[in-house]
Amino acid sequence: MIRAGFSLSTVAVVLLTFTLSAGAAPAGARAQDEAALRKLVADQTNAWNRQDAAAWSKDFAEDAVFINIVGTIFNGRPEIEQRHASIFKTLFKGSRSEVTVQKVLFLDGGVAVVDTQHRVTGYAGLPPGVQATEPGVLRTQMRYVLKKTRGQWRIVAGQNTDVKPAPAPPPTGTSPTP
Repeated sequence: MIRAGFSLSTVAVVLLTFTLSAGAAPAGARAQDEAALRKLVADQTNAWNRQDAAAWSKDFAEDAVFINIVGTIFNGRPEIEQRHASIFKTLFKGSRSEVTVQKVLFLDGGVAVVDTQHRVTGYAGLPPGVQATEPGVLRTQMRYVLKKTRGQWRIVAGQNTDVKPAPAPPPTGTSPTP
């Protein structure tokens, strides 16, 4: 029975919308998309470890925005690639990255958010204001927003944030001041 205030056409639209949404990403397609996103991250990690800026940047959309570890904004894939080519020749020359996917979240409209943790070692130096999380290890958290267009996942936005080292414990025999 349809209650007052809801027309039959409103109920039909709601049911149709629910049916289309439920059918838009069946479990098999969702699993394939997650596998594709995890592969994208793995390929990017391998590109970092080869210091290959073109391969590292290839999955960014042409108009992507990337915020690096010190808050600098790079606009567009060409700038993202150029800046990474530069750091691969200087600060991060010879570095190795290990990346762990922490979370993949799918949103409506073929959009996904991927959160990763990075462990970088073997670097030549660090950008101003960035310090090792522990001796010889830089840890960062990366968040990507991706959009699936014509069957391909493209990074449309990304942000990399360094994980700060744990504060030193207070000296023994002292109590914190209020």
